[in-house]
Amino acid sequence: MTRDRKSIRRIILLLVLACSLRLATSGYEIFAAGTDVALTVNPETGLERRFALADLSGLPRRSIPATDESGKESLFEGVLVAEVLKSAGVKFGKELSGKALAAYLLVEAADGYRVVFALPELDPAFTDAIVLLADHRDGNALGERDGRLRLIVPHEKRHARWVRQVVKFAIQRVQ
Repeated sequence: MTRDRKSIRRIILLLVLACSLRLATSGYEIFAAGTDVALTVNPETGLERRFALADLSGLPRRSIPATDESGKESLFEGVLVAEVLKSAGVKFGKELSGKALAAYLLVEAADGYRVVFALPELDPAFTDAIVLLADHRDGNALGERDGRLRLIVPHEKRHARWVRQVVKFAIQRVQ
């Protein structure tokens, strides 16, 4: 290989590294090849946060018994939605007041199905109701029908907000 080609390759490599460094310091997370993003969270700040299943398993875990839409009772395990949102920078507790009370969580499934929760519905300072982002059922990872993540809302009479195959959370505000 000639010196010119080696020099050009070094310059290209340096440019790629410089661009990668710029992205890494601009507020975007860079995932290594093969990292498996299970959930994307878009808080109002605009800084998207991506969670792999391993990230979610590192948050405080809960197990709750609940009866699904078919009438089968199971033990679901996962993370409270509020914990996921806190980890992404969403404010709860005393900071959830005033104009912030007009914010809501839009949950999206892989097939485009979407549901909404008002933030106070998720905040333990407002309610004892549980909204769980489950990744296990009866000690096993969720099945293909449920996807990797499923919302469990045991206090609701209908299962319309028990979203299967959850892929995205977005915080938005009523205008």
